[in-house]
Order: sequence, then structure tokens, then C-alpha cells
Amino acid sequence: MEKYLIIIVVILGFLIWKSKYDAKSRKEKLRYQLTKQWGTVPKQEYTSEKFYSLGAYYRLKKNDKTDVDDITWNDIDMDEIFMLMNNTCSAMGEEYLYFILHQLKYDEQDLLEREHLINFFSHNEEARLKFQEILSNMGKVREISVYEYMNRLKTVPKEDNMVHYLMIISILAAISVIFFVPPLGLLLTIFAALNNIVRYYKRKSEIEAYFTVVSYIIRMLDCVKEIEACNYPELSNYREKLSKAKKSYAGFRKGARVVASKKPTGDLLDVGLDYLRMIFHFDLIKFNSMICTFENSNEDMNLMFETIGLLDSMIAVASFRVLMGEWCIPKFTDKSKKFLSVKEIYHPLLENPVKNSITQNQCVLITGSNASGKSTFIKTVAINAILAQTIHTVMADDYFASYFYVASSMALTDNLSNNESYYIVEIKSLKRILDRLNNEYPILCFVDEVLRGTNTLERIAASSQILYSFAASNALCFAATHDIELTHILEEFYSNYHFQEQVVEQEILFDYRLYEGRAVSKNAIKLLGIMGYSKEIISKAEALASHFLECGEWEKCERSEVN
Repeated sequence: MEKYLIIIVVILGFLIWKSKYDAKSRKEKLRYQLTKQWGTVPKQEYTSEKFYSLGAYYRLKKNDKTDVDDITWNDIDMDEIFMLMNNTCSAMGEEYLYFILHQLKYDEQDLLEREHLINFFSHNEEARLKFQEILSNMGKVREISVYEYMNRLKTVPKEDNMVHYLMIISILAAISVIFFVPPLGLLLTIFAALNNIVRYYKRKSEIEAYFTVVSYIIRMLDCVKEIEACNYPELSNYREKLSKAKKSYAGFRKGARVVASKKPTGDLLDVGLDYLRMIFHFDLIKFNSMICTFENSNEDMNLMFETIGLLDSMIAVASFRVLMGEWCIPKFTDKSKKFLSVKEIYHPLLENPVKNSITQNQCVLITGSNASGKSTFIKTVAINAILAQTIHTVMADDYFASYFYVASSMALTDNLSNNESYYIVEIKSLKRILDRLNNEYPILCFVDEVLRGTNTLERIAASSQILYSFAASNALCFAATHDIELTHILEEFYSNYHFQEQVVEQEILFDYRLYEGRAVSKNAIKLLGIMGYSKEIISKAEALASHFLECGEWEKCERSEVN
């Protein structure tokens, strides 16, 4: 018996040593990875389910009157911006980052608080690495929202632990029989163990998502404990908030090691614990006792979520600034006026972006040929206006503007599920912006080819009045159009800008520069030749265009003679 006892002690000693060795090795590897990943594009896979879970916290907190709506978010590819920025270390951080990118701020208080954190983590590498290590111990989860399931825990059906105690007694009794009737005892032990394992996985499957979140909360409390030990005066306010909120979970943490590992990936010791959990149900018993905590402590748990989420997301923004290289802190003017001035602004998703500048307090019409840069420019302004009022960061040399509600009507498609044509979808999209005119904050709106879904006559007539409505209100509208007629109809209310191209030696050259005035180049027909269209089509098209310019009416196409 002593021999077996010595073997067991040696094995346990080895497991404990190996666990500590792995922890030290993992910490060194983690620090190396964090240093290497700083200021780079984060490597992470995303699915539609992942994005849905990321949006859970935002959906519960959203403000339809002031936040970036889904149409605008999709129009300007804000999911791509989020992925570029998401260098967070925890599920809380990425959910909170997704939330703040939707939540426009209309005063300096919150923006300056975020700037304080971004600046601190940008200039204190050791503190930043320490926090990233702590946050990485929580890790991320797949395709469920930590916040959503944290707040569902109080609704999990309670289970009586007596059934688990009886199963523990059954296997202990079976093991004791081995000492008296070995064959029978061994058979009973195997049967009891199999029964416990089957019952374990059945219950575990019923509460898998909740169990994952409870394990996450345990690691969150460990994270808070480590943050408490970080004595950085600049973060004392956040440390105090977390310490106060953690007190509600003092009993929750005791014995929690049987439920979850201290690390999201586990360790060698957890391999042994997994077998004990399956047979003796220690984690299920502890889980059932933990559930009662959430009936009265949700507010403190949410405070910890938001505080940790803010810290982690601002570290990610600091990394994003390093990645971008050239950026500025926005400056804001009186919120009741519509004004925007940007210098050398650029699109964060482009590798070699062409920068442009503009200063305006009235609406803007932008003309030019396809692919010349119109849509990219208005997306550039829209994205940076949102970043200015969310993460206090703009991809420009200078940004000075009003606090805006930002909305767009750009990348629209037919809604087949509702049997709606492109035109119906388009006028609904524009109507939602018109309905917000003359509210508390001026609107910065972006329209790409207004009413492109209908005929030329009615498009120009209706477009001119819709665009006039923006100009006559507190909206600063940037509209891209091919309809030169609009630049004349609205010339008293809209400033005209354009992009241009040149056709040189059968090659189209774009400089992507913004120029004042309406577009004057007429290269659309020439581009047909470059793309290989027949000379007959090109010459007849040029003749029709010349006839219209001279006579003001279109010449009819004649039926070709057939030999």
C-alpha cells in the first residue's frame, strides 16, 4: 500500500511542478507574442455568428437616436475597421470595442477619459504589457456573448445537488467493496463511474454556454485581483471601481478551481482534474451553488465587465494608432453649428491612400467618372467622423468639426425577402435621414448616387428636392453624383467638387485628388475604346452626344440596312 501511495505522491508532485513550469513558459511566450503583435493587424477569424455575439452588448445598450445605425455601419464597412482595430485580449474588450464604435459621443467628457487611457498605455509599455498579460488570462470565447450570458445566469433552472451527492456516494461505496469482494467491487466501480460520466455529460450539455461563462467570470475575478495589485496612479479610479464591485463575489470565488482553470487554455493539472470532475461532479455541484450569486449581484458584475472592457479596448486603440502611423486628435466646435474642416484625411483600409483636404459649412456635391474616387472619399470622411466621436482618433493631419450625428445611404441592394425594389429600399434609406433633420445635433450625411434606382427625369427632379432639404436644415451632406444637372440646380446651396481622370495612350490614369468645381471631363465614351468596344459603337455614341449638346435633344437610332 505504501508503494502505491509513494507512486501517487510522486505523480502529483510531477504534475504540480510541470504545471508551474508550463505557467512560467506560457507567460514568457505570451509576453513575446504581445510585444510582436503590438501595432500590427490582429490575426483572428470571424464568422457571422461571431459578429452577432460581438454585437450583443451593443444591442442591449443601443440608443436609436444617437448611435451609428446598421445601414451606415454596413455602408462604410465598419466591420472591416473593427477587425483592423481589434487587438483586444479578452472577450469583454472586443465586445466593448464593438459597442463604442457604434456609440457616438457629443461632448468631451467621455472622449477625454478614453484619451487619458489611450495615452497612458501608449507611453507606458511595461504597464501595458502587464495589463495585456492579465487580460489574456481571461481570453476570448467563440460565438457566444459573455455579457449576454452573464446576464442570463440568474434565469438558469436550479438543480438539486442531492442527485450528485448520491452519485458520489455510489462510486465511493463501489470502491469500498473492492477491499472485500474485488471482482464484484471492480464491476460496481466501473458501472458507477460510467453512470456518473453519462449523467455528467448530459447535464453539461444542457448548461454548456452558461458553464463557459461561469468559468469566464471566475477568471475575470482573478483578473480583478491582479489589477488590484497594479499600483498605477493613473488607473487608481478603475482599480477602486473593480475592487468595490468584486466584494459581492467574495464567496463565489472560493473553491472555484474545481470549475475552471486559471488560464483559458488550461494546464496539465486540469487534465487530471477533468477525470475527477466527470466522476465526482465537483464542478457541477459548485456551479449550482454559484448560480444563486447572480440573483442579486448583476449590477456589480456589469460594472466589472464595462470597466475591464474599457481598459482592454483602449489598449487596442493605442495599438491601432501605432498601426496607422499618421493620425490626429480631433477638435470640436459648437454642437449647434454644421462645420467640418479636415486636412490630409485618408482611408484607414487603403495601403497607399491618397490624402485630401476640405473645409465646408455648407453641403457638398461631388462629381466625376466611375472609379475616380468619389465613393472612397465620402466613405473616408464618414469613417473618420465616427472614429473622431468614438475613439478620439482621426486618420488626418487635422480634424476640426461640429459634433455630428452620422448617417449614410450608399451601399444599398434590393430587399428580396420583403419584395422591395432597389428604388423602394433607397427612398426608405433617405427618408430615415430626412426624419432626423432639425434635431438637437447637426447631421453629417453621405449619399452615393441619390435615387439611382429610377429614370433620369424623375431622379433629377426628386433628387434636387431631397438634397435641397438637407441644405436647408442643419445637415452637412456629402453627395456623389453623375448628374451634372444637379450641380447647376443646387449651385446656391451646394459647393461643387470633383475627381478627374486622364486617358493617356489607351490607359486610364486616376490621381484620386479632390478638386474644386464640377467635373468637366467627358471620358466615358473614350473608356469604351480602352475596354475593347468596337469603333462603330464608339463613333455613333460620340455622334449622339455631340448632337444632344448642339440641339438639346436626342437623335433617334436608325435601323441599319440589311443586304
